[in-house]
Amino acid sequence: MPAISNIFLVGPMGSGKSAVGAWLAKQLKLAFADSDGCIEQETGVDISRIFDIEGEEGFREREERVIGNLCGRQGLVLATGGGAVLRAANRRALRNNGTVFYLQCSLDEQVERTRNARNRPLLEQGPRRQVLKELMAAREPLYREVADHVVDTTGLHVREAGRTIIRLLNPA
Repeated sequence: MPAISNIFLVGPMGSGKSAVGAWLAKQLKLAFADSDGCIEQETGVDISRIFDIEGEEGFREREERVIGNLCGRQGLVLATGGGAVLRAANRRALRNNGTVFYLQCSLDEQVERTRNARNRPLLEQGPRRQVLKELMAAREPLYREVADHVVDTTGLHVREAGRTIIRLLNPA
């Protein structure tokens, strides 16, 4: 397999970015980072608390800085937060520094996979299904804009989604 620089995963909440990213990194012997996890580690508080204190705008500023720093590395699998694509600087950094995979999944799957989520402040803004539907309507064009490949994770186990990405990286 040819050398892989960076693999970036974008997509909505519940699409499997963190789980698939961790699996991929292990299989490909690359480092793994989750941008939300990096923000939590940097601040010492969870994402919900950052939203409470700084609002979404403050969180997005932190996210942009973290993604910019992570994109400067090599040999990294990065799982981004669902809203990372909202900022043009993030889309540019991702597009220019690695291969971007948009992990998409059905609305039903998103609802199911996030049913026990406690640290997702945007889901607290109304009925979960409606919030996820509205977020997808706003973000889906941006996911497609930045993506080199689209992988539908609906009904897929982490390994299946990861193997699909590996095949797309090495189509020979």
